[in-house]
Amino acid sequence: MKRYAIQQLCLLICLCLFSCKPKQNEIPPVDLPQIKERGELVALTVNGSASYFNYREEPMGFQYELAQQFARSLGLKLRIQVVKDEAELIDSLLRGKGDLIAYNLPITNPLKDSLIFCGEENITRQVIVQRKGKQALKDVTQLIGKEIYTTPGIFHERLKNLNSELGGGINIHEVPTDTATAEDLITWVSEETIDYTVATDEIARINRTYYPNLDISMAISFDQRSAWAVRKTSPLLAEAADQWHKENIGSAEFKASARRYFELNKRPSYGPILSVREGKISHYDDLFRKYAKQIGWDWRLLASLAYTESNFNPDVVSWAGARGLMQLMPATARALGVPPGKEKDPEESIKAAVKYIASMQRSFERIEEKEDQTKFILAAYNAGIGHVTDAMALAEKYGRNQYLWEHNVAHFILLKSEKTYYQDPVCKNGYLRGTDTYRFVKEITDRAEYYKKKIRR
Repeated sequence: MKRYAIQQLCLLICLCLFSCKPKQNEIPPVDLPQIKERGELVALTVNGSASYFNYREEPMGFQYELAQQFARSLGLKLRIQVVKDEAELIDSLLRGKGDLIAYNLPITNPLKDSLIFCGEENITRQVIVQRKGKQALKDVTQLIGKEIYTTPGIFHERLKNLNSELGGGINIHEVPTDTATAEDLITWVSEETIDYTVATDEIARINRTYYPNLDISMAISFDQRSAWAVRKTSPLLAEAADQWHKENIGSAEFKASARRYFELNKRPSYGPILSVREGKISHYDDLFRKYAKQIGWDWRLLASLAYTESNFNPDVVSWAGARGLMQLMPATARALGVPPGKEKDPEESIKAAVKYIASMQRSFERIEEKEDQTKFILAAYNAGIGHVTDAMALAEKYGRNQYLWEHNVAHFILLKSEKTYYQDPVCKNGYLRGTDTYRFVKEITDRAEYYKKKIRR
């Protein structure tokens, strides 16, 4: 009996010692003082048109820009850590792989046990995307008898539930993701291929800057609150984010970021400056002739690229900050030797663009067919070379020819706005609005052929 008591006492001591020992997976408390000592704020986010993406080799996105502004206000450098989805955002934060979730994370009571939601509280909902006009629906009951197209997932589920709530009658068409993405469906609505689809109001607002004929006013879901988040052990960081949002939501910088993504027209209207029938394309035809020779391009192809980029207006600045006749991003222009303050100089812009194209010709030298190589280069000019190499890797993975454009690499460029594809392990550059890149290539090559028929060399 005495021996048993001693054994129990020893076991109790061991249990006490074990329970007092720190857990191996426990994250030491990290709050604003420790982050400032480190000098770097690590923000977790996911790829997407509203959060973070690479465009022409430069990081962009509304949440990314806000995180940049917040880090700068604290005197810190910002490091972005991109993860797969919302579940991984939470897991990575709790494991100490980041300090802050810079993403509109849905606010739920269970998450409040481990997270502090902070910053600006946003309200999101699902909306019907339709065209403006007298025929636009005003009430969900008007969906009965209508044909609505959607991709699999949350939108399709919401439509099924809504259909049940209304007693049936909505004709729901689920479109496979290898046929079209959610943003493709929005494009189809704008182009009158279909009449209705569903999106979050945030994505719908972004797409309305590309397609002004869209009506996104009718909600079909309950409001969902969302915000940034930090660990429970980072109350000072949460307080700083709250204070920063409160003080800066009305600032010029904050408003400029919101306007860039949710208001500025991404597709300005174009019009001819000179009449092609008179034998001229633009005031810069001699410069196009001079520099196109350096890359072995027909000068009319280079002119077509300039028309799409700037409408031959050297003073234009795009929503993303690209400048000049050839719309080079600031970092690209500097790397190509454009002198500071000369971004709007037509010759400097053309000269730099030709250098850029020459470098891409070397990158795509394994593409033997000249016309195909040109299309790869145009795609990289529009989106950045990383997105094109991603699409090439996807083509190879799925058994298509990575050195052919149409129906091969172009197919995967179009799919790079879909999570299944841009989150594929072979992709290194994340989300891309691929429909824009595909159109960019087609418009420029088609117009160049028109120029060749109308304008002599």
